[in-house]
Amino acid sequence: MSTPRFYFIPEVASELRRSEAAVRWLIHTGALSSTKLGGRRVVTAAQLDEFFASAA
Repeated sequence: MSTPRFYFIPEVASELRRSEAAVRWLIHTGALSSTKLGGRRVVTAAQLDEFFASAA
């Protein structure tokens, strides 16, 4: 199975081992970039990679 190109908030929370509220806070503060897709907030794989790179 291939890696998805984007993740929904619950999937990002699972990946980061944080709550959904914590992920929404990261998005709200600008620490984690996101995009709206069909009215839902998503984080692309590239945005998640940028977040990890900025943390290191």
